[in-house]
Amino acid sequence: MRNVIVTDIERADLDRIDALAGYGVATVHEALGRTGYLGPGLRPAWPGARTGGNAVTVLSWPGDNLMIHVAVEQCREGDILVVTTTSPSTDGMFGELFATALRHRGVRGVVINAGVRDVAELRAMGFPAWSAAVSAQGTVKATPGAVNVPITIGGQLVRPGDTIVADDDGVLVCPRQDLERGIEASAARAAKEAATREAFEKGELGLDRYGLRERLPELGLTYVTAREYDGGR
Repeated sequence: MRNVIVTDIERADLDRIDALAGYGVATVHEALGRTGYLGPGLRPAWPGARTGGNAVTVLSWPGDNLMIHVAVEQCREGDILVVTTTSPSTDGMFGELFATALRHRGVRGVVINAGVRDVAELRAMGFPAWSAAVSAQGTVKATPGAVNVPITIGGQLVRPGDTIVADDDGVLVCPRQDLERGIEASAARAAKEAATREAFEKGELGLDRYGLRERLPELGLTYVTAREYDGGR
């Protein structure tokens, strides 16, 4: 690993990021072909948080938040700090003081593949945070890592400047070059879901709307009466 701080990353326009984030993680994930989801292990520190932004990435050693301090200087309005560690960690590497510093710079939230703490304060501040754990365990500030280099979380590659979308369903990364495609595909997905919702409200069944009924015999499924199931008793 090179111990570097990359200072001049490219970012997407915030109005385009907001357009994508408005559809939510689940819709965008489906629209992008079920890619980009960082996994169920990242959960919001408090319910109802929802945001999107440009990724500023951090690679830290476990139990060491030195590189988060370094990364704060690289953050701008509309960014989301995305942190992972060189090996698994659940230590509380991020809390209220970091959130205060980042909010001053217009940062929209943090995604950390480790622990957060000061959850009550984060909720009161309204600062969105997604993490792999909540832990009061403190950290040191001793070991160099890297800022704004490609990192991997949940099997997904996150590059600096990629779009991050996060809500109660988790966190998703959309490569910066796929942002416009993601917006277009998400709009189509949302329209399709709206039509389906209206159909369900009128009583239509998913079996019929999705063309599943005719597939049931092919899958070996048959309808029988309760009496037939009980052997005629």
